[in-house]
Amino acid sequence: MSTTDTAALLEDAADRIGDISRADLQIMLRRAALMLRNSGSIAFEDDMEEALRDLSGEFGKTRNDTIRFIVREWMEKNTYLPVHEFDEDGDVDGTA
Repeated sequence: MSTTDTAALLEDAADRIGDISRADLQIMLRRAALMLRNSGSIAFEDDMEEALRDLSGEFGKTRNDTIRFIVREWMEKNTYLPVHEFDEDGDVDGTA
């Protein structure tokens, strides 16, 4: 079900709130909540999407994780975020 279909169903239900069964309203609200929860995607031009797919495969990360990584790196390099420095001379307690 697309976003516009869900929006239209919710608008129609709001117009006829007295006629909508509780079960139908619950289903519509759950679908809307699921769509909102999963709507964090950003659309890019085709060339950028292709580059993101390639990088995601190279990094072994999801598309969204790759975007988060790129943005974090950019923000750290441009001093918008503190840089996480590792002490190369310190003990690692058996972990790398």
